[in-house]
Amino acid sequence: MKQTYPLLAASCLGLGCFLPMNSTQAAGLTYPETKKIEQIDDYHGTEVDDPYRWLEDDVRESSDVEAWVKAQNEVTFNYLKQLDHRESIEARLTELWNYEKIGTPFKRGDWYYFWKNDGLQNQSVLYRQRTLQSDPELVVDPNTWSEDGTVALGSVSFSEDATHMAYSIQDGGSDWRTWRIMHLDTRRILDEELQWIKFSGISWTKDSRGFFYSRFPTPEEGDAFQSLNKNQMVYYHRIGQAQDHDVLVYQRPDQPDWGFNATVTEDGRYLILTVWKGTDDRYRVLYRDLLEPFAFPIDLIDNFDHEYTFVGNDGPVFYFKTNLEAPNGRVIAIDIRRPAERREIIGESANALDQVGIVGNVFVTEYLKDAKTQIKLYSMAGEFVREVTFPGIGTASGFGGKRTDMETFYSFNSINRPASVYRYDILSGESQLIRQPEVKFDPEDFVVKQVFFPSKDGTRIPMFIAHRRDLKPEGALPTLLYGYGGFNISLPPRFSISRLAWMEMGGVFAQANLRGGGEYGKAWHQAGTKLNKQNVFDDFIAAAEWLIKNDYTNSDRLAIQGGSNGGLLVGACLNQRPDLYAAGLPAVGVMDMLRFQQFTAGRFWVDDYGSSDHPEEFKALYAYSPYHNLKPGTAYPATLVTTADTDDRVVPGHSFKYAARLQEYHRGANPVLIRIETRAGHGAGKPTSKVIEEIADLWAFLVESLDFEPLRK
Repeated sequence: MKQTYPLLAASCLGLGCFLPMNSTQAAGLTYPETKKIEQIDDYHGTEVDDPYRWLEDDVRESSDVEAWVKAQNEVTFNYLKQLDHRESIEARLTELWNYEKIGTPFKRGDWYYFWKNDGLQNQSVLYRQRTLQSDPELVVDPNTWSEDGTVALGSVSFSEDATHMAYSIQDGGSDWRTWRIMHLDTRRILDEELQWIKFSGISWTKDSRGFFYSRFPTPEEGDAFQSLNKNQMVYYHRIGQAQDHDVLVYQRPDQPDWGFNATVTEDGRYLILTVWKGTDDRYRVLYRDLLEPFAFPIDLIDNFDHEYTFVGNDGPVFYFKTNLEAPNGRVIAIDIRRPAERREIIGESANALDQVGIVGNVFVTEYLKDAKTQIKLYSMAGEFVREVTFPGIGTASGFGGKRTDMETFYSFNSINRPASVYRYDILSGESQLIRQPEVKFDPEDFVVKQVFFPSKDGTRIPMFIAHRRDLKPEGALPTLLYGYGGFNISLPPRFSISRLAWMEMGGVFAQANLRGGGEYGKAWHQAGTKLNKQNVFDDFIAAAEWLIKNDYTNSDRLAIQGGSNGGLLVGACLNQRPDLYAAGLPAVGVMDMLRFQQFTAGRFWVDDYGSSDHPEEFKALYAYSPYHNLKPGTAYPATLVTTADTDDRVVPGHSFKYAARLQEYHRGANPVLIRIETRAGHGAGKPTSKVIEEIADLWAFLVESLDFEPLRK
């Protein structure tokens, strides 16, 4: 790709990254004028203008970008704080949020561990108890780590003897994790600190003396939050020693794009190395005999043709979830003594197989049946045992444990029901409700249903719809349509306090299960990737048209929302059908489809999106890229872009550039704003206080933009 060097606009010299006044105005707003530079890129003979390239610079390193962020936030927050209903919305959100939330228990050693949030704590706290009825004791409270609640407790991993716990610390929402180790009985934190770990878990050896993990090389100064993540390596850490003494177990400098997940088998005999290079579930697999001190990892699967997710083993017989000759997934066994053989244990179903575990010496399989959870148990020989029944349309999660456990735990929730926790007896198949939240609303006041509608090409698309039971579709209900449509990620019906508040106010919530997700297996996913990505936008547009046709709403009362890949979805659909919606809420979106692969984790997304490096894929990307398909002089729907200055998953430059061009091209009365959170990342680890403030801003923005009076609770 040939590039010219950027030239600073002379009118911006000495004024940072913006001019204080701009003739572009809407809804009484005056937007900061964003400088433009001369930047032309040549993509396979097509010249593409990128005048806001400078907004890709890291806000931590660039005073110009920092000043631009400050100027945009000043305009946005001044607008949001004067909205009529914002304070009452935040008050009700706070009231709804303030209930005890207890996570699904899991057993380690003689203790049951669980997460709990008293209600409005910024971060959930880890507790443990001897029995399910005994008084819990505190293990880790991340709320003590920072005054603003932006330092979070991430993953935890326990030694085999349950005397030590490794835990990760997430600072400011970054994907980078720092790991520490705690002696559980004394709560003493060991001296060592493990850094530069991302996209990695911890797997302890059977002797409890250490664990395997994956890390990246130390980034160059100033590059930690934007540079590409390459050359991940597998290490072994012995507790009590400094990280620089860790043993390098595996690396592939000849394959810098490969990443590694290290897992010790439950019997402690083997180390399984799952090799990945993108977001697709296509893996190579190696194993190493841990009883042989000088053994090298041996290739078991030596290509990236299919999924091979390790489930467990019986000695040298390894079980995998795979899509080999089964697009919807199945379970197979591979005997490493005869690795060419593939023995089917659980065959392919009409429904997509999402996850598999082994608990109590049975396979616990999770399927998606029209985007709803279906749990089935099978013997180790693959014989069907039973299906777990649930109380209605919803989502179940959990079902973890070991081969020797005769109990497991799961939670069940739906759009109108917070998560209740159940104990499940493997032998009897009985579910026992052990924890049910006390909430300040009646779930029966809301209705949840599933509908199906045809997309542009006739494909049948499912959608969940929820609203107050006393509302009747009469063509003008304020409606929020949410979607994602990518990376094999499914959207089952889940509870959300923010969506509950929206429905209380009289809003309809609709969630469309678009192609590109994992709701119906491999074919459904691939139908929304690369050259087929337009199908995802067509599905979402068809969902909006169905809601209007079926008298739920109209174009003056319809808003669309999505985050990350869903932010791309919203940006593309606002461009393609600005007449169809009254408002859009694109969050932390991938907005520049020609350059996403040049930052942090962006290179992994080529599996779903393709790459502008390839002529045909460039053509498809350029046709829908939100940043590149904004049109001068267009009246766009009211738009509130949201991102965070420390997002190192989808770097905020995507949203910055999109918002700058949107404000430049937009001609109309609707506000087009960007809200930039500070000390927050892509979403994980965000403190409760920041979440409530942001949702209050979003809902107040929609009340104003859709022009309706919120109903009282």
